[in-house]
Amino acid sequence: MSAAGDRATPYIVGLTGGIGSGKSAAAQIFEELGATLVDTDAVAHALTAPGGAAIEAIRTAFGADYISSEGALVRARMRELVFADAEKKILLESILHPLIRERSTRLSQAARGPYVILMVPLLVESGDYRRRCQRILVVDCPEQLQLERVMARNGIAAAQVRAIMATQVTREARLAAADDVIDNSRDRAQLRREVMRLHARYLQLAAAGG
Repeated sequence: MSAAGDRATPYIVGLTGGIGSGKSAAAQIFEELGATLVDTDAVAHALTAPGGAAIEAIRTAFGADYISSEGALVRARMRELVFADAEKKILLESILHPLIRERSTRLSQAARGPYVILMVPLLVESGDYRRRCQRILVVDCPEQLQLERVMARNGIAAAQVRAIMATQVTREARLAAADDVIDNSRDRAQLRREVMRLHARYLQLAAAGG
């Protein structure tokens, strides 16, 4: 890999973690420290907002009932559909994933920071993202803590959180794929210390070209 100053080949750290693990909080700290954050969830939201690049393809594939009067994806309705129908989930992904990949690549190439944090919730499930990253960072915590955090944050029942967790790879699979792990089972101060430690390491790796 070339040095971080070569904008054609930025040093990319793929950041992932299960729901409720705290990956967004970790990503925010990396960004505060100067890394460029590329959040694929934010990219997906932009693609499905009013006038987003995915809207017409979704309307064609799923019908107007899944597009609001403002021209945005009706996310709750779509979430319910794809959760119940695996084929519809694959269809939606076939529309969104190429667009997300293209836009996130473009954002990464335009990065001004010393390295890129590419936040991908389903990174371990996607071999494509693994090939695009120089390192994989997993934000980890016990599954019971994931459950409690999501229930408190989103106000949803334990059974629903467990159902979401069941659609993701196991904690063991994520950890097995990781080059680096942040233990986010404690407080925000400890999370910041963990991020600062890795930030120093990533600055060295990016400057050395990997």
